[in-house]
Amino acid sequence: MRKKFINLNRSLWLVIALLMLSHGAVAADCPTDIKSVTSDDAKVPVDVLALRVKPLTKCELEAEARAWLILLKEKVAEISSAEVAAIYKKEEIQKAKEVEATLEDVKEAKEGADQEEAVEAAKEAKVALQEAKEVEKKSAQDASVQKAIKAATTKAREEGEAVTAEGNTTDAKADLKTALIKHVTALMAERTAIIDRFNIVLTELTAKGGEAKEYDTYIKAVSGIKVDVTDASATWTTITGWLLSAEGGFRWALNVVQFVVIIIVFYLLSIGAGKAAKKAFSKSKHFSTLLRDFLVMTARRLVLIIGLFVGLSALEINIGPVLAIIGAAGFVIAFALQNSLSNFASGILMLVYRPFDIGDTIKVAGTLGKVESMNLLSTQLRTPDNQLVIVPNNSVWGDVITNVTGITQRRVDLVFGIGYGDDADKAQQILEDIVSGHALVLKEPEAIVKLHELAESSVNFICRPWVKPEDYWNVYWDITREVKRRFDAEGVSIPFPQRDVHIYQETK
Repeated sequence: MRKKFINLNRSLWLVIALLMLSHGAVAADCPTDIKSVTSDDAKVPVDVLALRVKPLTKCELEAEARAWLILLKEKVAEISSAEVAAIYKKEEIQKAKEVEATLEDVKEAKEGADQEEAVEAAKEAKVALQEAKEVEKKSAQDASVQKAIKAATTKAREEGEAVTAEGNTTDAKADLKTALIKHVTALMAERTAIIDRFNIVLTELTAKGGEAKEYDTYIKAVSGIKVDVTDASATWTTITGWLLSAEGGFRWALNVVQFVVIIIVFYLLSIGAGKAAKKAFSKSKHFSTLLRDFLVMTARRLVLIIGLFVGLSALEINIGPVLAIIGAAGFVIAFALQNSLSNFASGILMLVYRPFDIGDTIKVAGTLGKVESMNLLSTQLRTPDNQLVIVPNNSVWGDVITNVTGITQRRVDLVFGIGYGDDADKAQQILEDIVSGHALVLKEPEAIVKLHELAESSVNFICRPWVKPEDYWNVYWDITREVKRRFDAEGVSIPFPQRDVHIYQETK
């Protein structure tokens, strides 16, 4: 009984879940009678269109996307028809040239009284003429091609060019082909304008949860410019037409100029940001020179990066995929450069905790030297013998850091020995006079001069004056020299290691 109740309960929940899913699916469907309100004018300004689609819902935007897709599809169909017409005209011109060439062969054969060659040339001319008529017939039977020819002819006449659609001469057909190519270029400019507006709708649709992948795929498939490199005149006409088009060369030239101007402006702004950051951070005593330089450089580079992305937007490059690529590349690079990232992290920690600064003398990773510079990957030291040592930041932060000059006072540790037969009080007085009389020895903390130990060959005194870090070696050398001079003058010996050897003779 209990099992039946459990099974019934599960069935009930399953029915409820199916009902909720079906209700959600129905609720998610959009009405099919929604009409577009922005596609009536294909030349609507982009900024105006962006404002008009802003308040639309997802369902309304899907209707807008379908309407603009139809406009784009119609324009692509016009371009295809015009391109087909240009191909037909190209074939007609080639066949017409073949007919002219074979007729010339017939004429030469007749003039040479070679009847067989004349007959053969006449047959070839007949075949070429038949092929030319078939091409013309095929072109005449294609309604879309004729429509494209008519549109190209009308446009050429409006621009003051003498073009006739019924011309049968080679020159007339060549003029018509050129008009068709120009017409294709103009249609491509119109297609670009429609794509711009279509993208505005798709961007808003994506922002409101709609799916635009299929539309984007279609746009990528029908975009671009096709050049027939086998026909030099057609290639030149296509390129020049694109360069002179408002949606082609002029547009990209303006974009490039905007990109250059933006980069220059942001470069100047980065310099100003660096100076402002340097001025702001220099007033604080909590920032080390290393951290201050790092923050100034970061401010400059941040402004430059922002300028780069703004410039890419001016070039009509979608920043979203670029950021996605950078993120994916960064994930891969992170695995490939683990050691470098470890150095980077160590550099950040050193900048935050400031164990040393530029100009400090430190001992790290077994190297003693003066800090010349530091970046996020390594620290440069100048050793006392003028060697430049580059230490990875991971080795610096992961080891003991001895900052020799990072303090205001340093103690000089000296040991002097006298002989066991010398006067200890006299030696201590001499040492105290030497230390107190040195100009670089600090009064506070007080220097220490004490008899320290009775060694094997000498009685050792410790001498520990306090000095500024930069005066360490001068005091060390001066006191050592003065002690030797005074001990010699006062008759105090400085013993060297010695041993007493006792010889015992065995008596028989």
